[in-house]
Formats: sequence, C-alpha cells, structure tokens
Amino acid sequence: MFEYIKGIIVDLTPTSVVVETGGIGYFLNISLNTYSKLSGHKEAQLYLHQVVREDAHLFFGFFDANERGIFRHLISVSGVGANTARMMLSSLTPSEIQSAIISSNVKTLQGVKGIGAKSAQRIIIELKDKLGKDTDISDFSLPQNNTTKEEALSALVMLGFAKNSVTKVIDKVFAANIDASVEDLIKLALKQL
Repeated sequence: MFEYIKGIIVDLTPTSVVVETGGIGYFLNISLNTYSKLSGHKEAQLYLHQVVREDAHLFFGFFDANERGIFRHLISVSGVGANTARMMLSSLTPSEIQSAIISSNVKTLQGVKGIGAKSAQRIIIELKDKLGKDTDISDFSLPQNNTTKEEALSALVMLGFAKNSVTKVIDKVFAANIDASVEDLIKLALKQL
C-alpha cells in the first residue's frame, strides 16, 4: 500500500528512525545498513514495507529498493519473520546475503543470531532460484561514524538481546576495537551473542 516516505529525519538510532512529513512523525524500524546510509543526513526518502499484525501496524524503512527486495524475499521464507530479516540485514549487507544464498553458503547465514542450520538451509532452498535472477543488488559501504558503545548497546537491547549479556560482549568488543563505528561494534557483538 505504501511505497516510500520522504521527509525530515527527527530521530535516528541504529534500529529506528522517525521521519516527519506533512506534520506527522512516522516511526520506522531500520537495519544497520540503512542507519549507516542515513547518518549525517537531515532528510531522507525511505522505501517502506508495512507489517500488519493483530496487535500492531509496523513500518520497516529501507534506504533503497534493493534492500527492501532482499527483506521481502527473506520474510517469504517459512519461519523467517520481519525481525529476523532485519537482524540478517543488520549483520550482513544485502549483497552478502544474496551471495551466500546463491553460493549455498550455510555457514555465512548461520553467523546471524537466530539463524540455525535448518533455517539457513530453508532460506537457501527457497530463495536460490529467485535471487539468482536478481543481479542488481547493490553493495552497501559502511562509513565511519563517531559513535559510542552506548549506542551499540542500546541498539542490541532494542533488537531483543538481554542487557546484561550484551553489556559484557560490547565492553569486550569495544576494548579490542576502540576506533570502531557503532555498526562495526554491533556486527562484532552479534557474532559473539
């Protein structure tokens, strides 16, 4: 029903953005890939995917249509919900996901929190032919940002991880990677959670 939203970025976190347009602020769930593309911008145009549940109407925002396409492919797989797909897009770039699926790389997909061997195999089986036809998935580059371990911690807690376990992992990862961006901290922490 909704294709995209264009407006002023009112609030931006690694897991969400509030875009104001027409006097209304829209809360959108986003991946780390989209967050890194939006950092430093005051306005944005994000492609939308709406999830309607009995208890909520949720919007997921994507920097470009290619990322949204991968998201939609992922949620079409039995057992992969919107939050799992967002987690995958926060751990891997859309092109890395596409490449892993096309090359049947179960290990790469299993590296994402919440994706076991059976889920990874199911994703590959169901999407290999579909994604093999899509060759225009663009690679996202992650710019370096001045961010803190608190932002990384907050993002992981918002993604559903327990604060106590996340705090220990983030402290350990941050100590070893002091100059890392928030995206890098989160990706490194995701591999250890």
